[in-house]
Amino acid sequence: MTLRRRFALPLIAAAVAAGAFAQTGQPAAAPSPASSAVAETLNLRFANGIVAVAEEKIITVADVMQYIGPLLPQLRNEAKTEKEFQERLEQLQDSAIQDLVDRVLIVKEFRKDEKRQIPAHYVDNAIADEIAERFEGDRSKFLAFLKAKGQTQRDYRREVEENIIFQYMQGQQKKSQSLVSPVRIETYYNENKDRFYQEDAVHLRLIQLTRTETDTDATLNEKGGVILTRAKAGEKFEDLAKEFSNDMKRSKGGDWGWMKRSDFKKEFSDPAFDLKKGETSKLIMLPEGAFVLFAEDRKFAGIQPIDEVRDQIERILVQQMGRTNQEKWLERLRRNGYVKHY
Repeated sequence: MTLRRRFALPLIAAAVAAGAFAQTGQPAAAPSPASSAVAETLNLRFANGIVAVAEEKIITVADVMQYIGPLLPQLRNEAKTEKEFQERLEQLQDSAIQDLVDRVLIVKEFRKDEKRQIPAHYVDNAIADEIAERFEGDRSKFLAFLKAKGQTQRDYRREVEENIIFQYMQGQQKKSQSLVSPVRIETYYNENKDRFYQEDAVHLRLIQLTRTETDTDATLNEKGGVILTRAKAGEKFEDLAKEFSNDMKRSKGGDWGWMKRSDFKKEFSDPAFDLKKGETSKLIMLPEGAFVLFAEDRKFAGIQPIDEVRDQIERILVQQMGRTNQEKWLERLRRNGYVKHY
C-alpha cells in the first residue's frame, strides 16, 4: 500500500496525494526519536542530503521528511514486524520522492504557456485565509512560523502559487476524462455482472410503541390496533409514525432506509421480507414493546438491471480512465523533463 501526504493550503482541496497532512500553524516541534531515526536512514541512502533534482529544483532529505513525517506513526502501527516497517518505509520514501518530482514537472508544464497565469489576488486571498484560519489573523505568528521553517515570505508565496497550479492542472486532467460512451458502460456491465448482484432488501418504515411500566400486551395491542386501522383506511404510514412512534426515526416518519435481511433481528426479518411494496405488517409483540413495519419499496435478490447501475459504472470507468490517463500524462512529463535521482 502506498501512503501519500496531502498539502494543506487554504481554498485548495489540493489533492497532491492520497493521504493526510496537517500543519499546526505553530513553529515546528523538535523531531521525535522515530522521525530522527528515519531521517538518519534517509541520510544513509542519500549521503549528500539530495534525493533528486527535477528541472532546477533540488529535492532534499528534509523535503521528503516533511512530506512523510505525519504518516510515520500510522506506518509504525500497521507494520507487524520491524522488517515490514522498513520495507514499507522505503516504499513510502520512494513514493514521496516521485510525488515531489511530479509536482515540479506539473508546475513546469503550466508555466510553458506564457498566457497561463495565476492572478495575484488568488494567491493574496489564499495567504490571507491561511493567516486567518491557522494563525488566528495574527501576522506575527505567521512570520514566526516561516522563520522557524527557514522560509522567506517570497518562498512561501511561491509555494502557495504552485499548489494552486497543481490543483488547476489536476482538475484539467480530470475534466478531459468525464465522458464515457454507452457502449463502454454496457461492455463493463456484461463483463462484471457478478459485481452487481444484490441481496433481498426492503426500504423500511417502522413504528415502535415502547412498553412502559403500566403497559401490558393488551394495552399495546389496543394502541397498535388504532394504528393499523388508520393505515388500512388510507392514512400515510409516514404521518402515523410521526404521531405514534417512540423511536429515533420518528421525525423522519420512521424511515430506516434500505436494509438487507442480515441487518434485521430475527424477530423482524421474516415479517419485513414477507411484505410487498406498500404493505403494512401485523403488530409484532416483543418484551420491549410493539412494532409495526411498512415496506416503502422492495428489491429482490439477483443481478441489478443495467439502468439501475449505469451511473455507478460510469463513475468506476471515469476513475479508471483518470488513473490511466494521468499516469500517461505524468510519464510524458517525466520523459520531457530533466530528472536525476540519487
